[in-house]
Formats: sequence, C-alpha cells, structure tokens
Amino acid sequence: MREGAVTLFVAGDVMLGRGVDQILPHPGDPALHEEYLHDARDYVALAEAAGGPVPAPVDPTWPWGEALPVLDRAAPDVRVINLETAVTRAGDFAPGKAVHYRMHPDNLPCLAAARPDVCALANNHVLDFGPSGLTETLDSLAGAGLTTAGAGRDEAAAWRPAAVPLRTGGRVLVLSFGMPSSGIPHSWAATPERSGVALVAAPSPAHAAALADRIRRTARPDDIVVVSVHWGPNWGYGVTRDEVRFAHALVDAGADVVHGHSSHHPRPLEIYRGRLVLYGCGDLVDDYEGISGYARYRDDLRLLHLVSLEPGTGRLTDLRMVPLRARRMRLEHASRKDTEWLRTVLDRCGRAFGTRVEHAGDGTLTARAPHPGPPR
Repeated sequence: MREGAVTLFVAGDVMLGRGVDQILPHPGDPALHEEYLHDARDYVALAEAAGGPVPAPVDPTWPWGEALPVLDRAAPDVRVINLETAVTRAGDFAPGKAVHYRMHPDNLPCLAAARPDVCALANNHVLDFGPSGLTETLDSLAGAGLTTAGAGRDEAAAWRPAAVPLRTGGRVLVLSFGMPSSGIPHSWAATPERSGVALVAAPSPAHAAALADRIRRTARPDDIVVVSVHWGPNWGYGVTRDEVRFAHALVDAGADVVHGHSSHHPRPLEIYRGRLVLYGCGDLVDDYEGISGYARYRDDLRLLHLVSLEPGTGRLTDLRMVPLRARRMRLEHASRKDTEWLRTVLDRCGRAFGTRVEHAGDGTLTARAPHPGPPR
C-alpha cells in the first residue's frame, strides 16, 4: 500500500447466518423455509462433504480464517462490508422469499472480529424476518458498537450516510443503498412512516441525478466518498449499459469508490477518471460450499479488496486484491492455480472497460487502466 495514502478494505457479501450461525458458539433456531433444505445444519453437512470436517462450536474468528492476519498486516484505515444477514431472534419469515438469513445476536463477536467500521445493510436479506427483525438487527449492531448505513427506522435514517473520521483529518463517508435488481422487494423501501432500506428503483439517469445531488449536499471537500450499492444478479459477469452510466454519474458527482455487491462471485472492475468502480465484489463469508449448479463461477474463491486513495483528492493510487478460498467454512489462501484462474477471468471481463488485472508479485492481484483519467 502506498505510504501516506488512505487505505480502505471493502468487501462484498458477509453472510454469517444459516450454516455459519450453526457452527458458532450460540446457534439460533436452525429451522428453514426453503424448498430443498429445512435445517440450517444441512449446509454445514454440505460444506463438510466438500472440504472436510468442521469443528463446532468454533472460535468466533474461524469463518474469517487467514483473512484476519492479512487485514492486520495491511492495517486499512477504514473497513466497509456488506452485511447480508438479519441479526435477530425475533420476527417471522418474510413471505414470498425463497431464502432467509439470520444469525443469533450473541454471535456478533464473529462479525466484530473483522473490525468493520461500516456495515452496509441495504440488501435483500436484512428484512428477512420483517420489521421486528430489522429493529432487533439495528439494536444489536448498535449495542455491539458497530456502525451501519443503508437501513433504518425511517427513510431519513436509512439514507443517512456513515461518517468515519480519519486520523490524518477528513472523513470517509459511506452512502449505502440497494436496487430491486438484487432481489430487494419494493415493499422494503423505507418511508417517513416505515422502517426499511434505502432503495433506488433502477440505475436510471433521474435516480443518478438525485443521488448526485445527495452526494454534493452531504460530502465535505476533504471527504473520501464511498457509494455502496447492492445491485444486479447473483451470477454472471455482464454489466448493463445503464449500470455503467449510473456508476460514472456517481463518480462525476463526487464518489471516489463505487462499492458494488450482490453477485456471488467477483464481477468486472473499472478505473474511471482515476476512481475505482467495483461492479461486484463477490461473496466473502457464507455457507455456500458444496452447493451444486454454479461450479463454473468458482464461488469458493473470494477476494479481499484493499484500495489505496490519495488523501484530499480520492484518486486511486493502488489496488490489491488478495485471493482466498472458502473451505470447511473458513477462508484460506488461494493456490497459485486458483489465483491465476481469478486473474484470467477478471482480466477478460474487465477488458471492455480498458482494465487489465495482473499479478502483483506477492500473491495478490492488482489492476490498471491503460490511461489515467482526467481530473474531475
């Protein structure tokens, strides 16, 4: 990481419910309302069949595995994750959803082990157990000293960005919202009278303009602005033209990082006008090992994104992506072969954006654009 830079750790979906919750010290009710599996412990059995025995109960740090020493060495200034799990014992299963995620509030030491500065909540699972489940989620996270953005007790709270002060001065401002393209029901949108998530109906020019105005009204001149957006399908590398235009409009309005997530695997990345656009970070922690049907996407491979920015301007100075593999419900370093597979895929799908993904020489991956972007 560049000396004097502001370094962010940004992660895709962190799902500590269902099977992950069952191996932690305080497992919740394992009952599921899914078509094929009806007990969360069955996801542990699938992971064991794929990778070997999983000890239970595990230490709260277990799911993070070798990611934690990497983060300790990198010492990022700010850590931002998408927490795709209700943290609740309350509430009923939300109707009309095929999958519901929740973790027991007493298992929050697992989340705290990664020391997130901001948990983005505008996603398609935070209301899996209804408004009462969301209330307990917000209370539980606040009680554990964890800062959130993207969901709240009303519209104003849901849209309120999280501000993380930097030791060197200035702030990192995190604005979190989601879109129905990720599976968020329209009925989950927060209103002045109803709790919910910050929801944007579509990546349209009108919505981009409204968000641009919000960024300009909220951000200070020395802020680094992270726009965290839950959008797009679970699978596939395609990025729509509307999504690209939307991301560019956010950067033009002052966003320094577009932190996209929802896909279960990494999607293309772009360096636009010197700013990083991650169209999909991929999952980081979950219980998906052993689930068949999408092997060609290698969703067992995960990335830690370490983003270094120039203070004062927010311009990207360095990007390191640390390849990891999920095995036995724990993150471990990816092999050279798997790292090369990830590099090849991301390089191929990033070429449409002029982005090349390369080995950085230390087992990590980096990205470069062919030409630096013009000043904003």
